[in-house]
Amino acid sequence: MTQEQLRLAESAAPTTPWKKFGPYLTERQWGTVREDYSPEGNAWEYITHDMARSKAYRWGEEGLGGICDDQQLLCFAVGLWNGQDEILKERLFGLTNGQGNHGEDVKELYYYLDSTPTHSYMRMLYKYPQRAFPYRKLVRENGRRNRQEPEYELLDTGIFSKSRYFDVFIEYAKAGPDDILIKVTVHNRGPKAAPVQVLPQLWYRNTWSWGHDDTKPVLRETAPGTVQADHATLGHYHFYCEQAPPLLFCENDTNGARLYNLPAKGLHFKDGINDYVVEGDKQAINARQEGTKMAAHYQFTLQPNESRTVRLRLSKAEIGAAFSDFDQVFQARQQEADEFYECIQENLPDPDVRNVQRQAFAGMLWSKQYYYYDVNQWLEGDPAVLTPPPERRKGRNHHWRHLHNADIISMPDKWEYPWYAAWDLAFHCIPLAMVDAGFAKHQLRLLTRDWYMHPNGQLPAYEWNFSDVNPPVHAWATWRVYQMDKKLQNGQGDTTFLEAVFHKLALNFAWWVNRKDKSERNIFEGGFLGLDNIGVFDRSSALPTGGFIEQSDGTSWMAMFALNMMRMALELAKTNPVYQDMASKFFEHFLYIADAMTRGGDGLFNLWDEEDGFYYDVLHTPDEERTKLKVRSIVGLIPLFAVEVIEQDLLDTMPEFTARARWLIDNRPHLAQLVSRWEEPGKGARHLLGLLRRSRLKKLLTRMLDESEFLSDYGIRAMSRHHLEHPYVFSTEDDDFVVQYVPGEAESSMFGGNSNWRGPIWFPINFLIIESLQRYYFYYGENFTVEYPTGSGTLLNLNQVATALAGRLTKLLLKDENGRRPAFGDNEMLQTDPHFRDNLLFHEYFHGDNGNGLGANHQTGWTGLIVRLLQLRG
Repeated sequence: MTQEQLRLAESAAPTTPWKKFGPYLTERQWGTVREDYSPEGNAWEYITHDMARSKAYRWGEEGLGGICDDQQLLCFAVGLWNGQDEILKERLFGLTNGQGNHGEDVKELYYYLDSTPTHSYMRMLYKYPQRAFPYRKLVRENGRRNRQEPEYELLDTGIFSKSRYFDVFIEYAKAGPDDILIKVTVHNRGPKAAPVQVLPQLWYRNTWSWGHDDTKPVLRETAPGTVQADHATLGHYHFYCEQAPPLLFCENDTNGARLYNLPAKGLHFKDGINDYVVEGDKQAINARQEGTKMAAHYQFTLQPNESRTVRLRLSKAEIGAAFSDFDQVFQARQQEADEFYECIQENLPDPDVRNVQRQAFAGMLWSKQYYYYDVNQWLEGDPAVLTPPPERRKGRNHHWRHLHNADIISMPDKWEYPWYAAWDLAFHCIPLAMVDAGFAKHQLRLLTRDWYMHPNGQLPAYEWNFSDVNPPVHAWATWRVYQMDKKLQNGQGDTTFLEAVFHKLALNFAWWVNRKDKSERNIFEGGFLGLDNIGVFDRSSALPTGGFIEQSDGTSWMAMFALNMMRMALELAKTNPVYQDMASKFFEHFLYIADAMTRGGDGLFNLWDEEDGFYYDVLHTPDEERTKLKVRSIVGLIPLFAVEVIEQDLLDTMPEFTARARWLIDNRPHLAQLVSRWEEPGKGARHLLGLLRRSRLKKLLTRMLDESEFLSDYGIRAMSRHHLEHPYVFSTEDDDFVVQYVPGEAESSMFGGNSNWRGPIWFPINFLIIESLQRYYFYYGENFTVEYPTGSGTLLNLNQVATALAGRLTKLLLKDENGRRPAFGDNEMLQTDPHFRDNLLFHEYFHGDNGNGLGANHQTGWTGLIVRLLQLRG
């Protein structure tokens, strides 16, 4: 075992908490639901970026390249000043949802370059302009642009021209669980000498201002360049700053005078260090050299190509010579990180492939955050501050009073999505399981805990609206992580984990059946299901026609859910036969859903269109009319995901399940014919359960693999390109509703216009398509082939198609024969500059025609799935 693997094994013990400190500090706490106490619930306006430096947060903290403990009591991050900006660079800047022409967007350049699972070594890069940061220009230009124009990015401002910027590398190495070495290295990439101030900051989250516990921690200078940190529950820590720079102290308290024109109560507020450095206000910091926030003040002038390094150490133990072993520890941890990833990447010889995969892992691991949200307390307010407005009692999340979150959770990213999302988290767990299966299992278990999951069985969607409905992929992720972990453990599966999650997911399945099957016909209406603007209407709101939509995707997700639950039950039945009954229950429910998908649940109407060879949503209006909404989108491809292959050997050990299945097949022939080839043993005596029989599967794949429709050079588009020239139009008496293929950023205002499912390529859906093709191949083998691409005359089996699709997806981020990455588009600095070209951004989604990266640009939560696909690509 490598040293990092040993640390992972040790980390579960309280005596060796290697994960106690990590990158758990978010990059944006302002503009989040938790901090919003406004009557109208406008989180973006209640605390703005401009207010953030002066406002003490209630529920969390933010910082640049920062770390904290696992309860976010003691925090560290880096501050910078180039002598030109009007404020310190303490946090990342971005546009709010209302400011951006395509929704919210971070307007910075930064990269997560490396991290081990225990965070024993971490490295990130922030690119800091030497000229004044163009805050106003970014707001003004994006506000001027319409939805048909691209976003105006930081690189577009010219702020990095002539390489007039600093590369700021922030690195961490752990000498022990409570002993963290920190290195900040600043490189001048520009042609002239340039000044820079580096301000490493240490502070406590404000837990004393809300009226629950007024015990206040303290930071105080005990020797030149040395700080002692004292906290009632966290204990004592020591912070060492090499070269004994000046230390600046203030309080992590709100500057009410600046923000709210309140009388100043005390001095040295949260923005004190900013005011001292930028404005020269010597009264803003505490001359007594103590407070709850501090910064070490380093000042350099760097010549062209010169670099300077700041070395720091945060330790629970008092260390006499804090920097004597500093370089040796860093070197050891870097080497151990290389050894750990060498094991992961032993079958990946290409250096660029290794670089992409390792940075994807880094992004996943850096995006673990401490998330604190007690909804009941948030609704009721705190004793020492103003009572929340009465509107809150019937507003956002008021049905979720039981929810109390205070955990380290995998987030989609740390700026645009600094909160967990149920179906995002399920996908995160697949790549996370490759490096830390224990953490992946913990995440899946966490979301089903009583203090997360609603008493009615619903999983919380995300903080903007916990009651929104995400696709039920938690069971799929649970089964996949279980299988991955079982393989890593030499065939020993963690059935305790599987059983615990299975029981809670059975409640969630019942919630879906009881709440989302309006007519009790096994046709589900789920809502927008995380696909935002994919359809004719906003599927989570009242329809302009009245009635409801019978959803192809919602129904297919439930068929997949049933099969996932059946398969988990069969696994558990290996050691406890009682689970055969549960397996039978989910098998039967799958048959009923399959029947409904084919016959509409009443034998009169179905979601499959034989002429088009495609599945569509069906609009069911109050006058009992039904209309197929003939939009060719991934909504019609999701039926592929409901597929499972069962081997005869397993059935032979499950007599009760097999007898019940046989009875259904013998006595319900209309159900039996819906299960593809159940009676005929396939490759190696296997049996196939799926929504698609052979003929339908071939028709659907013919359309999906058509380059004039779904198949892009970079994967499967979210919508058929057919709708570029042939938009779908649905007309009512009052309006025409148009759906058109849009390969890039959204042109619709639906869901704020900040994501697009009408054409771009999304990794999660592609990943599930590839997995489903592999399962179909597992049954059909070499005997089932399709044209790839459609019309090419080239016949491939389904495993070859899956591999080819993985190749298309991964080349989005890999260098082509000209050394260019499609995701970087036509930006020459990103493509060719040696200080940019090998640093990766993992975008939310990608342009359906040219592969350019779009949406949130650090969303390894979605695109981190590339780590699995890189091992599959041909």
